[in-house]
Order: sequence, then structure tokens, then C-alpha cells
Amino acid sequence: MLYVQEATPEEASLRVQAAVVAIEQVLGPDLVDLVPSYASVLILYNPLESNQINIACRVRGALKALPTLPKTAGRTIVLPVYYALEAGEDLQALAERAGLSVDAVIALHCAHDYRVYAIGFAPGFAYLGQVDERIAAPRLTTPRQHVPRGAVAIAGRQTAVYPSVSPGGWNLIGRCPVRMFNPGTQPGMPVAVGDRVRFEPISRDRFLALGGDLT
Repeated sequence: MLYVQEATPEEASLRVQAAVVAIEQVLGPDLVDLVPSYASVLILYNPLESNQINIACRVRGALKALPTLPKTAGRTIVLPVYYALEAGEDLQALAERAGLSVDAVIALHCAHDYRVYAIGFAPGFAYLGQVDERIAAPRLTTPRQHVPRGAVAIAGRQTAVYPSVSPGGWNLIGRCPVRMFNPGTQPGMPVAVGDRVRFEPISRDRFLALGGDLT
């Protein structure tokens, strides 16, 4: 496991993204998989082809060549969202808690590009940050047993799109029709660690036309 220490989450994410590229290049066929997260990279290698000391030496050498603060930029992915009370059960409560109108909450959520810091909890669940402090909200005291696929949610200063039906304790504010995980496609996810996500508000009719489901 490689850990990264930087001053800000943004800097740590840039460092992780650059480290992933460098490790892939130096390990080549000995690499089984890399799992990047907020400030770490899990390295899985083939023990039949190499050993821990050899892998560690090669990784250290690759990382020494990295700049102090890489400027590697990922893609920008635009995700459509239907923001409405029928699509986001906690939208009104979050607005009241923040002392804002529902429209203001929606505008603030769409006003930023969010970096993909990690993917976990479930396949395709991308942890995105950071939301405006004015709409940050704590997790629900009692998690829901059933959160629908495509639910757009906020917890703390993170936001995410639920990739499948699951339990969850985040604040639901809308619904996205884009599949965040589809094992039948390649790649199976529309986003990767290091990418940026921009949310774009759409109408109810547009949401349904794109394959969205409000049941």
C-alpha cells in the first residue's frame, strides 16, 4: 500500500493520479491491479513473477521521478440530474437546514466541478468532492434500507450517485439517469479516480427520456 501526504485533498488526488500512471508503467505485466483512493494506492502484483522487495524498489524509483505536485488532469464528465422533491426525498429538508431555497441548493450543487477522489462502497460508487459548505449536510441518523439506483446525494462535503439499489444514509437531492456501473460495457464505469464530474439539471421529461426511473 502506498500512502500520499499532501496539504489539501486536491493535491493528494493529483499525486495519487500521477502515481497510478507511473506504477503502471514501471510494473508492466507484473501488475495485477491498482486501487487508488483519497490518499493511497493499493498495489496488487503477481507473487509468482516478482516479490515484495523487487516491487517496492521499482515503485520507489518511479515515484522519485514524479514532480513535487503533478498537474495531471483527468476528464470532465457531465452527468444530467433531475432535481425535484419526487426524485430527492431530502432536498426540501436540506434546503431548510441550510436556510436556502430549493432552487439555491440546486444552483450551488451544479456550480462546481467535483473531483473523483475514490470509488468504493459498491462498484461504481464515486466519492466526489467538495460541495459548497453551505449545502454540506451530515449523514442521516438512521440510514434508509432502500436507496434507488441513480439517487444523487450529499454527505458532509461529499456528493455521489448511487450506482445500484442499496441501503444508504446520504441526503437524497435528485436522480441521475446515467448508469454508474454496467459490467456489460467496457469500461464498466463512466468515471475514474482523478476525473471531474459536473452536474447538469434536466427536466422530468428529459430524465425519463434518458431512461430514468422514478419508482
